[in-house]
Amino acid sequence: MKEYMMIFRNERKENTLSPEQINAVMKQWQGWIAGIAAKGNYSGTNRLLPEGKTIRANKTITDGPYAEGKELLGGYLIVKANSIDEAMKMAAECPGLLYGGSVEVRSVMGIDYDFESEKFLAEVAQA
Repeated sequence: MKEYMMIFRNERKENTLSPEQINAVMKQWQGWIAGIAAKGNYSGTNRLLPEGKTIRANKTITDGPYAEGKELLGGYLIVKANSIDEAMKMAAECPGLLYGGSVEVRSVMGIDYDFESEKFLAEVAQA
């Protein structure tokens, strides 16, 4: 199985949910991730907090990782799947989609690959 990263984005807007609603949404996320884990497809996840800074090529530093964007990068989940289509089926059940969010699915390549190895070149040719 290969690993795929699901990247979760939402539009930046005021939080209008009550504490009870936030709790219900979190339970949806926990149930979805638990379902993926129960099938043996879970590899890791983290939520990203809004605190951050960005440095550009000219060494300019700005507060916030999303100063110019309309979307927030809220977190990611790494799953194991046989194909990107299988990973997309998992992503299609993401609770964030119910609230206007989006999920980008990307193939993950470990940094321990030898870029000149036959294994790496064969996988790139299949992608």
